[in-house]
Amino acid sequence: MHIRIEDGWASGVQICPSPHCNSRLPAELISLLVIHNISLPPGEFGGGFVQAFFLGSIDSEQHPYFAQIASLRVSAHFLIERHGDITQFVSCLERAWHAGTSLYNGRPDCNDYSIGIELEGTDTQPYTDAQYHSLLQLTRGLREAFPAISPYRITGHEFIAPQRKTDPGPSFDWRRYLAALAG
Repeated sequence: MHIRIEDGWASGVQICPSPHCNSRLPAELISLLVIHNISLPPGEFGGGFVQAFFLGSIDSEQHPYFAQIASLRVSAHFLIERHGDITQFVSCLERAWHAGTSLYNGRPDCNDYSIGIELEGTDTQPYTDAQYHSLLQLTRGLREAFPAISPYRITGHEFIAPQRKTDPGPSFDWRRYLAALAG
């Protein structure tokens, strides 16, 4: 997978530009990769609800849970669905709104210098082989475009916002992912 450094968009993925982003500071070095999970409604997959949420068009009447989140302005750079398809919502050169209040190695505001990847899933259900495959391909492309993202600068949402978040959770196989990335 190739990330075009001139505009921050990936090749070979679906593009759905989200309005929930803003500019990074001009000299900001992209140096962190944050892995998340999401399912809408919680514990359910498919249906296009995550995409609608990131685009600000989720219908609060389609499910009772959606009424709680419809006013939130959230995005990630990428979503990897259960079958491995990747959608990009925000250029890597822009600041997606995925991390919230966060801290990595003593530095706050992870959105400023990170790329956010959402895996369609939950903390407790295993991720699919297709998701790991797509995540590896995407991670390799991101590391090529942004060399400051070393294996030591890949983390989960649970580690940068431990009082608030638990994702990608115990169902994410860090050993499998990092070993495959190193291989």
